[in-house]
Amino acid sequence: MSTTRRARRNASAMKMVGALLAVFREAGGYTQRSLGERFVVGEQQIASIEQGRRPLKPDLAEQLDKLLDTKGALVAALEHMPEVDLVPLWAEEFLDREREAIAISSYENQVLPGLLQTEAYAWNVFRSRVPVYTEDEIAQLVAARVERQAILHGKEPPITCFVIWEPVVRAPIGGQQVWAEQMWHLRACSELPGLMLQVLPLDRRTHASLDGPFVLLETPEHQRLAYTETQRGSQLIADQNEVAILTQKCAMLRSQALTPEDTRDLLDRLLGEQ
Repeated sequence: MSTTRRARRNASAMKMVGALLAVFREAGGYTQRSLGERFVVGEQQIASIEQGRRPLKPDLAEQLDKLLDTKGALVAALEHMPEVDLVPLWAEEFLDREREAIAISSYENQVLPGLLQTEAYAWNVFRSRVPVYTEDEIAQLVAARVERQAILHGKEPPITCFVIWEPVVRAPIGGQQVWAEQMWHLRACSELPGLMLQVLPLDRRTHASLDGPFVLLETPEHQRLAYTETQRGSQLIADQNEVAILTQKCAMLRSQALTPEDTRDLLDRLLGEQ
């Protein structure tokens, strides 16, 4: 995942803002459900914000201040929260949704998906960034990326589907040793229960996503979301018409890609050639 030099909010401060929202909500006579319905975000999202597990976004804070007549208190609280690490604010909600998703599908044509990267591969991805990160910044980013991967090994991991363009698999990011370690890791991941790994061959004459990579998520409430990135930012998409288009692209990509079994055979051949 690409990043910009902005920081993720301090977890303790998030809990404080959440507690503040809970006080204002109760004083206004709203339940979590009725407040969530008022803003079409749902009871679960309000609960997550109040518990400090999900950040309160500035636009929602502004709307809540108006509804609850809190004189801009929530907006002010957000503006003065301490900053502690490098996860960009525009990526926070995606990471929160990814952490709780019951299904994840993605297409990548630049680097391997963050959920499947080895520590060494991730280090070299971040080291390639222009302008450059410091070594301390890279260490923090790599640690955060590796931590994300825990969702694949939990008691109830999400159903995951990764389609990766073949040049990405063959690109020797970090050198031959790093690449070989990454290929062994991909091969092992391909055997995880509920995980489908497919390579889109370079010799395909049709390609359903020449517009670039994307991620599809399904939340526990069965809301379907999409996530896309550009050079300098990203977008979490909730519009169901837009999500439907990317879902169609994903289905076509899966039909154009190698089967999971043929993908494992390709990885075995690549590893045998080294």
